[in-house]
Amino acid sequence: MSINLHTYYKILEVADAASATLVAVSKTKSVSDILELYHAGHRHFGENYVQELCEKRSKLPEDIHWHFIGHLQRNKVKMLAPFVHLIQGVDSESLLLEIQKQAAAYGRVIDCLLQIFIATEETKYGMSESELQSALKLASTLTHVRVKGLMGMASFTDDKEKVLDEFQYLKRLFDNCKVSSEFNTLSMGMSADYNLALNAGSNMIRVGSLFFGQR
Repeated sequence: MSINLHTYYKILEVADAASATLVAVSKTKSVSDILELYHAGHRHFGENYVQELCEKRSKLPEDIHWHFIGHLQRNKVKMLAPFVHLIQGVDSESLLLEIQKQAAAYGRVIDCLLQIFIATEETKYGMSESELQSALKLASTLTHVRVKGLMGMASFTDDKEKVLDEFQYLKRLFDNCKVSSEFNTLSMGMSADYNLALNAGSNMIRVGSLFFGQR
């Protein structure tokens, strides 16, 4: 499959205008597809499955910034710890502690985003507002984890007002718990709703199917 570069450049232009980072979601996509986007100048790629990410990384340039954007099991953190650029879906204190342990083993500080539950679907992961405050307190004591901000996934619905409300709620949370200058990343918005997310204040969007095509 060939990348739709025209659509990619349009979305990149929108993201750049909003001072937002575009993470190309490359799960299930081939090494050749990723390379095509890489040669167009892209460096931020997001994957949902640990083993797939590790296999792709071994075949691709070392200067790619790999974002892990799926639900991460604690027993797989050690596979990502040597190289991951940003773990976006930290949804529990126990996962934070495991990242601390594995990052320390590799002498790294791993950047993370805390995932907040903002949708109505129970299938989505994320912390509550009270759990967020506890996790931030814990993170402040960790020497090999750096919490860079928040991430959230809106409800899968055609109701744009509902999606916008969820994004605005996450933006308020982000603003209210901005603990340091390093706490500067708000990752929200995907292929179906990235414009709404950017309007709500997102500075990182996760888009793939619009230019990679559907799985």
